[in-house]
Amino acid sequence: MSAQRAQRAQRARRALGQYGEDLAARRLAEAGMTVIQRNWRCRAGEIDIVARDGDAVVVCEVKTRRAGPFEHPMAAVTPVKAARLRRLAERWLQDHGGPPPGGVRIDLVGVLLPRRGAPVVEHARGVA
Repeated sequence: MSAQRAQRAQRARRALGQYGEDLAARRLAEAGMTVIQRNWRCRAGEIDIVARDGDAVVVCEVKTRRAGPFEHPMAAVTPVKAARLRRLAERWLQDHGGPPPGGVRIDLVGVLLPRRGAPVVEHARGVA
């Protein structure tokens, strides 16, 4: 694969991920949550969305897939990924004043983009 082609593919993946995160943020807001940060990064990794749900903080992983032979986005959080998300949540809390009264929850939003029609957005609460 040429360098230009690889760069185009990387831009396309990034755009797909951004689109999925935009849809996820909208879904969380529709569910009554307040998005307080997107794409928070530290040396250990990235949290896609941090939101507030009442007095709880929600760390949200977003997985976006096009329809096809790939795994369903909701199957993408393995035990290793879940452990990493828990570590990232702890780090975010350390950097932002500690745990809130309602605790912390880790959610997953899966976005599936069919060949035709509207995207399918699924929100699973408390996955890790």
